[in-house]
Amino acid sequence: MDFISGFVSIVGCPNVGKSTLVNSIVRQKISIVSDKAQTTRSTVRGILTDESSQIVFLDTPGVQTPRNKLGEHMSKEVSSSLEDVDCILFIIDAKRGYGNRDKELLSRLKNSKTKIITIINKIDLIGKDELLGIIAKLADEGLNEIIPISAIKGEGVKELIDVIKDQLKPGIMYYPADMVTDTPERIIAAELIREKALLNLRDEVPHGIGVEIEKIEFDQKTKITTIHALLYCESAGHKSIIIGKGGSMLKTIGSEARKELIKLFGTKIYLQIWVKVKENWRNSESIIKNLGY
Repeated sequence: MDFISGFVSIVGCPNVGKSTLVNSIVRQKISIVSDKAQTTRSTVRGILTDESSQIVFLDTPGVQTPRNKLGEHMSKEVSSSLEDVDCILFIIDAKRGYGNRDKELLSRLKNSKTKIITIINKIDLIGKDELLGIIAKLADEGLNEIIPISAIKGEGVKELIDVIKDQLKPGIMYYPADMVTDTPERIIAAELIREKALLNLRDEVPHGIGVEIEKIEFDQKTKITTIHALLYCESAGHKSIIIGKGGSMLKTIGSEARKELIKLFGTKIYLQIWVKVKENWRNSESIIKNLGY
């Protein structure tokens, strides 16, 4: 049997579970997850390889109206991810249902003339009647490949992969068989730190946060990986919130990030985070580039 391979773009509105799905598919945390909008800022490639196939999944930022240069970058990431792919996974949130923003995105996707597989995610949060109602609405839009899943629980994921394989053609192995992402460790480390900030900080702060890894060093003698990180924010007020009383918030962010970094690097971790104010950094192309976006 011929080896098959291809690229699959995962698109949807913010917080529909795109990154959770990618992590579930590759069985490793390569994309950060939170309930905040703009969690994913750049396309992350998740790679699934078996004896007969290789599928490269493109986890894209949530589709929304850009308000700064970072937002423009995220919008471009979504647009470029729709080019030269074998199929598109269009994800909606079962709990929110099929709404106007989903409808607007779908009309945009239909212009690409690429095969669309529609995913209803988070089905563990709704009843059967609600699910059937959503399926009926999507069928009215002319969508005939609709797969209900729960990415966080892994329900329906195997069935989804089987459907995707039906869309692939004979091709080459683009990445080594043991590779699950091409995102550099430095970028993943920065995003893991940002994730813990997103999960712990108040709503007005997270959108203005970016993390840059200044240095990663591994000591052969102590077997400790030392990571120096800069956490950017946009105002002195936000800086004081991030640091917290007596440094308590920054300690929490660092402690939670360290647990994830230990899994990533497979070593003990010494993590040092400095908080730096950079007003309006989301409109600075140089900083956006430094952050790996």
